[in-house]
Amino acid sequence: MSEQLFRLDAGFQQYGWGKIGSSSAVAQFAHHSNPSVKIDESKPYAELWMGTHSSVPSYNHDTKEPLSKIITEHPQEYLGSSIINKFESKTQLPFLFKVLSIEKVLSIQAHPDKALARVLRANDPKNYPDDNHKPEMAIAVTDFEGFCGFKPLETIADELNKIPEFKAVIGEELAAEFIANIKPSAAENSSEYESNRKLLQKVFGKVMNSKDDFIVEQSKLLIKRAQEHPECFTEKDLPALLLNLNEQFPNDIGLFCGGLLLNHCQLKAGEAIFLQAKDPHAYISGDIIECMAASDNVVRAGFTPKFKDVKNLVEMLTYQYGSVESQKMVPENFDRSSGQGKSLLYNPPIDEFAVVETTFKGAQGGVRSFKGLQGPSIVITTKGNGFLKNGDVKLRAEPGYVFFIAPGTEVDFISEDEDFTTYRAFVEAN
Repeated sequence: MSEQLFRLDAGFQQYGWGKIGSSSAVAQFAHHSNPSVKIDESKPYAELWMGTHSSVPSYNHDTKEPLSKIITEHPQEYLGSSIINKFESKTQLPFLFKVLSIEKVLSIQAHPDKALARVLRANDPKNYPDDNHKPEMAIAVTDFEGFCGFKPLETIADELNKIPEFKAVIGEELAAEFIANIKPSAAENSSEYESNRKLLQKVFGKVMNSKDDFIVEQSKLLIKRAQEHPECFTEKDLPALLLNLNEQFPNDIGLFCGGLLLNHCQLKAGEAIFLQAKDPHAYISGDIIECMAASDNVVRAGFTPKFKDVKNLVEMLTYQYGSVESQKMVPENFDRSSGQGKSLLYNPPIDEFAVVETTFKGAQGGVRSFKGLQGPSIVITTKGNGFLKNGDVKLRAEPGYVFFIAPGTEVDFISEDEDFTTYRAFVEAN
């Protein structure tokens, strides 16, 4: 009988936008779970990857075997027939689980759906490393801010009326067409809603196809306005946001395609957003738990020195729009657990993953028991101390410790203190 519960070693990525040195939760977790990882206080630590993705695979902590090899040799035991049949793989988890520590804004980006991913991968394997889609969910661990989806249309129209630099980039004619013809109260799936989306696509496309020197010129004027006349902006936090972003990426197109067109999203710890494939977004600051379909495909728009695929980006976006609140996820009680503490389920409308947060506030020494789930899962401890227990196997859990749980495995989460906090990503076929 193979192990049903075992500890994993997870790898990390040092992208330039990550928090520096030991200020990064990623660095703290990597070092605490593996003291041989020495933190370089001059380097960024951006992402901790937990899963089977070939870019940064996870390993069995004791045997040092890659998780993908363990699954490949025992697919029925570690994936289960329902997961194998649904996702047509005997070697990989369908999700990738991450911790992100964000100091600087990430590129404004979107991810293709499955059909487009296959085309992009076939045509440009250098920039599109796989053929999967990448819907993703972010759960704030600390205060978090980012961009998520297009603003309500009336907000964009208001900005076009009030901010001359924005109108200059869009052009008088298109700005007038947008302001006159949008129907902010249009019902989803109606012809008016479709017309709204086409107008939004024209505006976004105009921004993205602007000449670089013209964007630089208008960006300088926009930043001067944010400094000297913040009252021109309807959204009170927007001038400070633009100034912050401009310090990181001076005179960048992201000031327009992000700051003026996308929602500025601010989450408190425990709040979450879900981002469908083809929705534009960017993370700005904070620490988050992130889960996504197992893909690394990114189509970029701004705040990046990397390749921008403007044509595909403008064509692929859904151009759905609305408030930040409409994109937040409301967690629900996870009813397949019982005992002390509390388990909340973040369950996005996709097949590849869901995430359970388990906390023990006021329940020091408490035990929370989980029934077996019908698919594999990965757990990370983010705070406090405790244990994970299955039968005779009892494994210590501390910040940064990561575990794999096989399908059908009953597990007790045992807290040593009331700070003990874990996140568990899992997949089930139904």
